[in-house]
Amino acid sequence: MSHRRADGIGRKIALLSSIAYSLPNFRATLIEALVARGHHVLAMAPDYDERVRARVRALGAEPVDVSLSRAGISPARDAADTAGLLRQFRADRPDALLAYFAKPVIYGTIAAALAGVPRRITMLEGLGYVFADDGAASAKRRALRLVSETLYRPALALSAKTIFLNEEDRSLFVSRGLVKPDKALNIGGVGVRLSDYRVVPGSTDPVTFVLACRLVREKGVVEFVEAARLVKARAPDTRFVLLGGEDLNPNGLTGAEVQAWVDEGLIEWPGHVDDVRRWIEEASVFVLPSFYREGVPRSIQEAMAMGKPIVTTDQVGCRDTVDEGVNGYLVPQRQVAPLAEALMRFVERPQLIATMGAASRRMAEERYDVRRTDDLLIDLLLG
Repeated sequence: MSHRRADGIGRKIALLSSIAYSLPNFRATLIEALVARGHHVLAMAPDYDERVRARVRALGAEPVDVSLSRAGISPARDAADTAGLLRQFRADRPDALLAYFAKPVIYGTIAAALAGVPRRITMLEGLGYVFADDGAASAKRRALRLVSETLYRPALALSAKTIFLNEEDRSLFVSRGLVKPDKALNIGGVGVRLSDYRVVPGSTDPVTFVLACRLVREKGVVEFVEAARLVKARAPDTRFVLLGGEDLNPNGLTGAEVQAWVDEGLIEWPGHVDDVRRWIEEASVFVLPSFYREGVPRSIQEAMAMGKPIVTTDQVGCRDTVDEGVNGYLVPQRQVAPLAEALMRFVERPQLIATMGAASRRMAEERYDVRRTDDLLIDLLLG
């Protein structure tokens, strides 16, 4: 089947994100694959700087500035953003849209439908704080969930297919009537370009634990630090490395809070790093004690591709990356002592670092090869 227009010209494909850097960081292989097949890619986002713009152009895509807030609910602003997207879609006339992250999925899909964009695909890579299943939800969270569901329902009805990264997210949205079962697809993780990640044996002297994430509490940063306190009391030479810069999220940790842990000798904190691979190479074990509702965490997929054992929570999305006792361990969310005990196993039995790391790489090759996902996304976009 041809994926070109009748006039022989490649299709015009719009990718819409609320974070510009996600386009070169997370959609690079998809953009390259589309461009290689002769399609014109519009990379739409609200917060371009010249560096990100240059990276997107280097991939062969056209950066397009749009107005779209990343978080928060403001009816007036969201309506204005939707109107702006409608004008942009009418001007650019794409043949298909892939929208990902909450606001692009909701407002981008509605605007694209009103503009007559023929093919609309949405992707929910994780449902986040609002849909987290971690006990009784606050009144605020229940209200936010109600508003989110009210907005998702019409948007997803206008999408030809909605992609989820784990079956639990898909089942939740289907059971809540937010998307029809035949329109909901679980792909089990976006994946990474495996050739970009070399396998490096994990250090056993000292044993080094690495967490790379946005510095928000839901990622388990505090639990990581408190586990470091317990482990270092028994094994003072162990290293704990936290990668990530300050985040504007209301639940974000301040630089002063993190620096206090550094000053206490609990962790090392290089801050934001452009390329986490050098730091993951140094890791014995990759740790993500998240209680955020993840899709399938990219950071874990990257660490698995580099042959690192994984310690993460028995939480939606995270649990899909671990075969218990084979490539790592699952621990209860928000609990420091079980996390510390799981980490101590690698200190007491350092041979696990190599055997579980090798299992992680094998699993990454089987489950998280981005080429498989890119081919699927392209088929969906081109109908």
